[in-house]
Amino acid sequence: MVTSRSPAARIVVEGLTKRYQEGDQTRTVLNQLEAVFEPGELVILLGRSGAGKSTLLNLLSGIDLPSEGRVCIGDTDLTQLTEEERTRFRRDHIGFIFQAFNLIPTLTVEENLLLPLDLKGTRTPEREAAILDLLEAVGLRDRADSFPDRLSGGEQQRVAIARALSHEPDLILADEPTGNLDVHTGQQVMALLEDLVRQAGRTLLIVTHDRDLLAHADRILSLREGKLWPEATVPSSR
Repeated sequence: MVTSRSPAARIVVEGLTKRYQEGDQTRTVLNQLEAVFEPGELVILLGRSGAGKSTLLNLLSGIDLPSEGRVCIGDTDLTQLTEEERTRFRRDHIGFIFQAFNLIPTLTVEENLLLPLDLKGTRTPEREAAILDLLEAVGLRDRADSFPDRLSGGEQQRVAIARALSHEPDLILADEPTGNLDVHTGQQVMALLEDLVRQAGRTLLIVTHDRDLLAHADRILSLREGKLWPEATVPSSR
């Protein structure tokens, strides 16, 4: 069982606008976007290529700053932080899951999970034990000493999920988490991701083109013309 030590933060986006200068012209990718993501919510974000999904993730994580508007995670307004402060906040409060896994090849599975704790300065014997519990939860306790290149794609993504949860972030951002997996493995990984995130009470935002994942969502949004729109009705079983 994966448990949370503190409740996730509410995430509020207000008037979020992002413009890019392209030669003589200004391109507006996000236009006065408004959104609220509740603690523990699982949201899936759809949108065509170039719609601004990656831009939105970069703004939500503080990797980039908006042209206008703000992003608040709990009591912290990311737009009021310096670049160094945003880096520290991202390290402490946000987890990432990527299509390409992005595991460090020279570290073992266990070391990949411990790295966020080392960076955050929260590594203790208790947290080390919790890391092994996480590996047990994703079915890879016996691979703790293996290196990523010894794992299958599905196993690497399960490690990436455990790593994203290892430092108990408020927000987890997943960019096409099943994009490099076959359909069956992708379904298994998504079911595992949902189970662990809900147990931990974290907020999860998934960017995907895979409509097979929609049944897992509390809410489905589509990014079109710089705005977020309700995309579909989530099945009543949710």
